[in-house]
Amino acid sequence: MSILSKKVNSLGFLKPAKDTKVVVAMSGGVDSSTVAGIMKKDGYNVIGVTLKLYDDVKSSKKNNRQCCSGQDILDAKRVSQQLDITHKILYYQKRFKKEVIDSFVESYIAGETPIPCIHCNQTVKFRDLYFYAQEMKADALITGHYVDRIENKGTIEMYRAADLTRDQSYFLFNTTKEQLNFLRFPLGKKQKKETRSIASELKLNVADKPDSQDICFVPDGNYASVIKKYRPESIKKGSILDIKGNIVGKHDGIINFTIGQRKGIRIAHKEPLFVVNIDPKKNEVIIGNKETLNIKKIYLKNINLLADTDAYKQDLFIKIRSTGRLIKAKVRINNTSAEVDLEELEAGISVGQACVFYSKNKIGDKILGGGWIERTENNYLST
Repeated sequence: MSILSKKVNSLGFLKPAKDTKVVVAMSGGVDSSTVAGIMKKDGYNVIGVTLKLYDDVKSSKKNNRQCCSGQDILDAKRVSQQLDITHKILYYQKRFKKEVIDSFVESYIAGETPIPCIHCNQTVKFRDLYFYAQEMKADALITGHYVDRIENKGTIEMYRAADLTRDQSYFLFNTTKEQLNFLRFPLGKKQKKETRSIASELKLNVADKPDSQDICFVPDGNYASVIKKYRPESIKKGSILDIKGNIVGKHDGIINFTIGQRKGIRIAHKEPLFVVNIDPKKNEVIIGNKETLNIKKIYLKNINLLADTDAYKQDLFIKIRSTGRLIKAKVRINNTSAEVDLEELEAGISVGQACVFYSKNKIGDKILGGGWIERTENNYLST
């Protein structure tokens, strides 16, 4: 039988599903559990892998919805037993502490707005788990992310998910081309309600489990508590200034502030005031009115490109928040850095956030990569 006459399975391999080994990243939630169920139902040789990333933190919430908790690991194991698939737990606490938690803490101390979920995907998940899957001689690493992977003329491309309310492309901009060739995202073309329906059909015990919302190692969303735990000496009182440099108040530590913040400033004024800038060297917080938040230019570092250079010469769109809108922009690439001119003003952009590039075509919104915001400019000041 010629290669051309062989049947390609649903993952794109020229062999039967039963001869195709896949590692499924199982977080214990409905999405990854459903993906494992789909792979098993389709006849693949499935190995479920759950990462133990941190020691559970106490939360005052009755219905705590942190990801990757001890309960999640138990749920993943139960689903694996139900599906009759091999399940392994990888103990990555030390790696996670170094790559994600320490990075988060240092970023906040530097007056930035970190995004630990991107660092987690970039390191322990798509880097370390990728290597583990290859060591297991797997054909692919499968995840429950809502992002669409499409092969276009022999090139693997990544697009926003069909369910834009669940799209996770922003968190995956740092995925490498090599990793993208190995990864598969079965939920990319599905709606969330369809995923839950499949989970119910498979009678998975997590079919109605709520989605995780809190950052796994941040109890109750209290970022400052994490800094106090790991770097208490970094918390120092300082001054609050207006955009003209006048001292208008005092603060108890810059870790209590983020760009665009309105609540908690405690400065009386005739109009609402917002955090416009944070200066970690001077330990100062700068505030201004809403108009002063508008950003016109962004400078990026450590960019990751998923397309040829010519793709960035056209008019593109950027995203600077996972749930944010697509903003028209022009991008100039310079080796590992980039300059981004926004054609539409956007408020509250902070150093430390990710800026992700998109282009539009007949297939959909294509992810071209992105980078980390190092500096911004507006009409009032440069951060």
